[in-house]
Amino acid sequence: MWQGNHTSLEDFILEGLFEDSPTHLFLFSLTMMAFFIAVSANSLIILLICADPRLHTPMYFLLSQLSLMDLMHVSTTIPKMAANYLSGKKSISFVSCATQHFLYLSVGGAECLLLALMSYDRYAAICHPLRYTVLMSRKLVVMMAVMPWFGASTNSLIHTVILVHLPLCGSRKIQHFYCEFPAVVKLVCADITVYENTVYIIGIVVLLFPICLVSTSYAFILHSVIQMRSTGSKRNAFATCSSHLTVVFLWFGSCIFTYMRPRGQRTPQQDKVGSVFYSIITPTLNPLIYTLQNKEVAKALRKVLGRGIVTQ
Repeated sequence: MWQGNHTSLEDFILEGLFEDSPTHLFLFSLTMMAFFIAVSANSLIILLICADPRLHTPMYFLLSQLSLMDLMHVSTTIPKMAANYLSGKKSISFVSCATQHFLYLSVGGAECLLLALMSYDRYAAICHPLRYTVLMSRKLVVMMAVMPWFGASTNSLIHTVILVHLPLCGSRKIQHFYCEFPAVVKLVCADITVYENTVYIIGIVVLLFPICLVSTSYAFILHSVIQMRSTGSKRNAFATCSSHLTVVFLWFGSCIFTYMRPRGQRTPQQDKVGSVFYSIITPTLNPLIYTLQNKEVAKALRKVLGRGIVTQ
């Protein structure tokens, strides 16, 4: 059992993402550059939303939660991968592996739910603009922010507790660059077919329910946009939704590729590619997408930069 190895500080071996070669060193440098961009950009968006009163609206409050999730996502996986690569070690302790598993699963599930709830915000803003403040009350917005964290953390805690109590075979090598569920569960030597099937079904529900909610919201939005007579109104509606839709496609596309394929069709290399996309690339692109396509965020950024230039 995992618990049997608890006394060891180096319980598991992470295969890692890169090898010792010039090409992989270059890819590692790109990964670290993406990591620093993701941390800086997401932190900047959170600070902008907190600092600018014009961004104190439900949409931007939910966006700050998305940026916080992206910030936690990259911080959960990349620093350990980088430390192992630079030090030449590939070990991770029992506690670190369990903690990493809990955090990445919590943040990933929370982001799925939050993106779905953000689509309801767009639905309320475009389809019912006069009732927006009523539909998106302060109490509801707080619930929309808390529910993804609570629901995903509860789900993650249950799976983490179950996983750490399963018996392991002799090998402790995880064919991944962090403690991802599909990679860790391969080390289990007991027959857990029922549990794996249950997890697979839960994963599908966690992905399909938000996708259905997003699809329903945007179906109503599209219907409302078609009925608009003003070209300017249609353009504004498109601009409002384009950032969110782009992020939704990036996030759910990579998650579906990683988790909804049958186990027999998955390879460790494919799992790594999918994980790189949603744990590094997506958190890096999300703040850039919102900054470039959202006029209010871009305006707040220019205002802050302008203050910095004047101060200098």
